[in-house]
Amino acid sequence: MSLTQSEQVLVNTRAGGVYIPPARLRLMQQKITDKASEEYQRITWEALKKSINGLINKVNTSNIKNIVFELINENLIRGRGLFARSIMKAQAASLPFTPVYAALIAIINTKLPQIGELVLTRLIVQFRKAYRRNDKTTCLATTTFVAHLCNHLVAHEIVALQILVLLLENPTSDSVEVAVGFIREVGSHLAEVSPKANNDVFDRFRAILHEANVEKRVQYMIEVLFQVRKDKYKDNPPISPELDLVKEEDQITHHISLDDDDLDVQETLGVFKYDPDYLQNEEKYKEIKSQTNTNLINLRRTIYLTIKSSVDFEECCHKLMKLNIQEGQEIELCNMIIECCSQERTYEKFFGLIGERLAKINLVWAKAFEQCFVQYYETIHRYETNRLRNVSKYFGHLLASDALSWQVFSVIRLTEDDTTSSSRIFVKILFEELCGTLGMVKLKERLKDETMQEYYIGLFPKDNPRNTRFAINYFTSIGLGILTDELREHLQNLPKLLLSQKHNIESDDSSSDSSDSSTDSDSSLSSSSSSDSKSRVSRSRSKRNKRK
Repeated sequence: MSLTQSEQVLVNTRAGGVYIPPARLRLMQQKITDKASEEYQRITWEALKKSINGLINKVNTSNIKNIVFELINENLIRGRGLFARSIMKAQAASLPFTPVYAALIAIINTKLPQIGELVLTRLIVQFRKAYRRNDKTTCLATTTFVAHLCNHLVAHEIVALQILVLLLENPTSDSVEVAVGFIREVGSHLAEVSPKANNDVFDRFRAILHEANVEKRVQYMIEVLFQVRKDKYKDNPPISPELDLVKEEDQITHHISLDDDDLDVQETLGVFKYDPDYLQNEEKYKEIKSQTNTNLINLRRTIYLTIKSSVDFEECCHKLMKLNIQEGQEIELCNMIIECCSQERTYEKFFGLIGERLAKINLVWAKAFEQCFVQYYETIHRYETNRLRNVSKYFGHLLASDALSWQVFSVIRLTEDDTTSSSRIFVKILFEELCGTLGMVKLKERLKDETMQEYYIGLFPKDNPRNTRFAINYFTSIGLGILTDELREHLQNLPKLLLSQKHNIESDDSSSDSSDSSTDSDSSLSSSSSSDSKSRVSRSRSKRNKRK
């Protein structure tokens, strides 16, 4: 049985067009026998959209657990764009329900982290656009949502601090009002996870209050905010008990920054597209919908408990090697060890010894740790100082013990343009750890190894004098100027080298000019000789003619 002409018109209408009653939609779905056809896929797409919208619109504190199960039963991988659009629209229309929507995302994020990442990405992009347009209403809604996602550890606290810095950098009445509302929602969480940065934010609020460049109404809001802080946010808890449904070790935090340039909101996910592998993908989702990411979460929990319950590193390594680590999951183990290390108040050598033992047992672990080094160096600006220090010391231990190949230094380019304050601190602590373990003499010998020079080009740049001077000044400032002897020599010899190159170029040019003139002379002689020959031939011919 096929659809009537009027039904086909309804089906082929673009998303957001004609409303189709649910009963008629189900009847139309039953009429189509070819489940892989475009008509059937479009009908199921409309049904999926209506189901997701309906479930999100009726979620509340009492039924959130049931709603999660119903949502997971829908194909959220296919409809993740629909889910993100629907929940952002619902939250903007009903701000008091933001904690419920954030809790819903936090639960789904443990099963399908790509959905949590997509929602957070869209919120950040939406905030940036609203801030540029001075759209206070959208900024308030977006920042409230981001605040609660930070409270649920879906978003990293760095994005909250970046938003506050942006709002308070050049304060206006509107931007300060948004910042006050934002800090009321996320302030308790920030005070716990990043107290120093939180204090800096309140110092900035105090300065704005003293400057009195904002409206009296906003000044009063700041005064109330200080009282809220003094009362330890008793009316603004990070997560209410009835919505605290995810264990901290199960949560997956997305390290998305406000200044990331490559954020992709994936707008096309909200538009129907024909899927040639529709039936296979539906079957795959049925297989994984009740256990999506469960194995990975259980693995992380097991690794965490194993590390915390071990007396020494040898026992820990023995237990970790007995875990059922599947191929491709090695990076998860390495990341968990580093994350556990970063959370400590001070660096614990226990974690470094675990990594060293694993990397020396099997090259697979060593490669995984090398991959971690690259990832952490590229995202080190997202970490607070204490975590940064622990991570740097950890990798310093692995490098000093030769558990990690020094080829990883190729990722570091020590120039003013290619480093941040965080990456410079990371390199400083890393080299201090190497120097303290190996000693200055041995460290210098390792860095002079002829076979490894291609990997140290970024550490000791010679591409231009500006970068060379920066590297020299940097190592000197951290007490390791002795490592830059060759750079200093290169810088001293640079004028002579440039002069020599200039002479060589001029010499080449002059030889080229003489060669050209010689060629011209030869050609003129050749042409002269040719003309003389021609004149002699013509004279001899004229003589023969006269004789005749």
